[in-house]
Amino acid sequence: MGAVTTSLDEQARSIFDDLGYTVSRTGTELRAEHDWRVVTVSVLGSQDPIPESGDLRCFVTRTGEATHLSRRLNRLDVSYDWAVIEITEDGDYEVVRHPDDIATSSDANT
Repeated sequence: MGAVTTSLDEQARSIFDDLGYTVSRTGTELRAEHDWRVVTVSVLGSQDPIPESGDLRCFVTRTGEATHLSRRLNRLDVSYDWAVIEITEDGDYEVVRHPDDIATSSDANT
């Protein structure tokens, strides 16, 4: 049997579910809620338009696009807090956080 490809949207939902967030759909984005925190989750490619407003945002992208997307966010100097999750083909992910761009790796399958 061949490998099953999961969409970035589904993988983002799974990551936030695993972290204890309640996840719902709001148009083309996800809304992840946990205690007082509400994070707007958007699947973006490195060239997709970046939202101009928000409070807490997380952008989900494929391997190889997170660094470029993070640089774009830094250059735009957006007013909201953000993070980028880079998802690999095997389901692992790396988080790039603003403002320090500290990277951490996790396995989405555990």
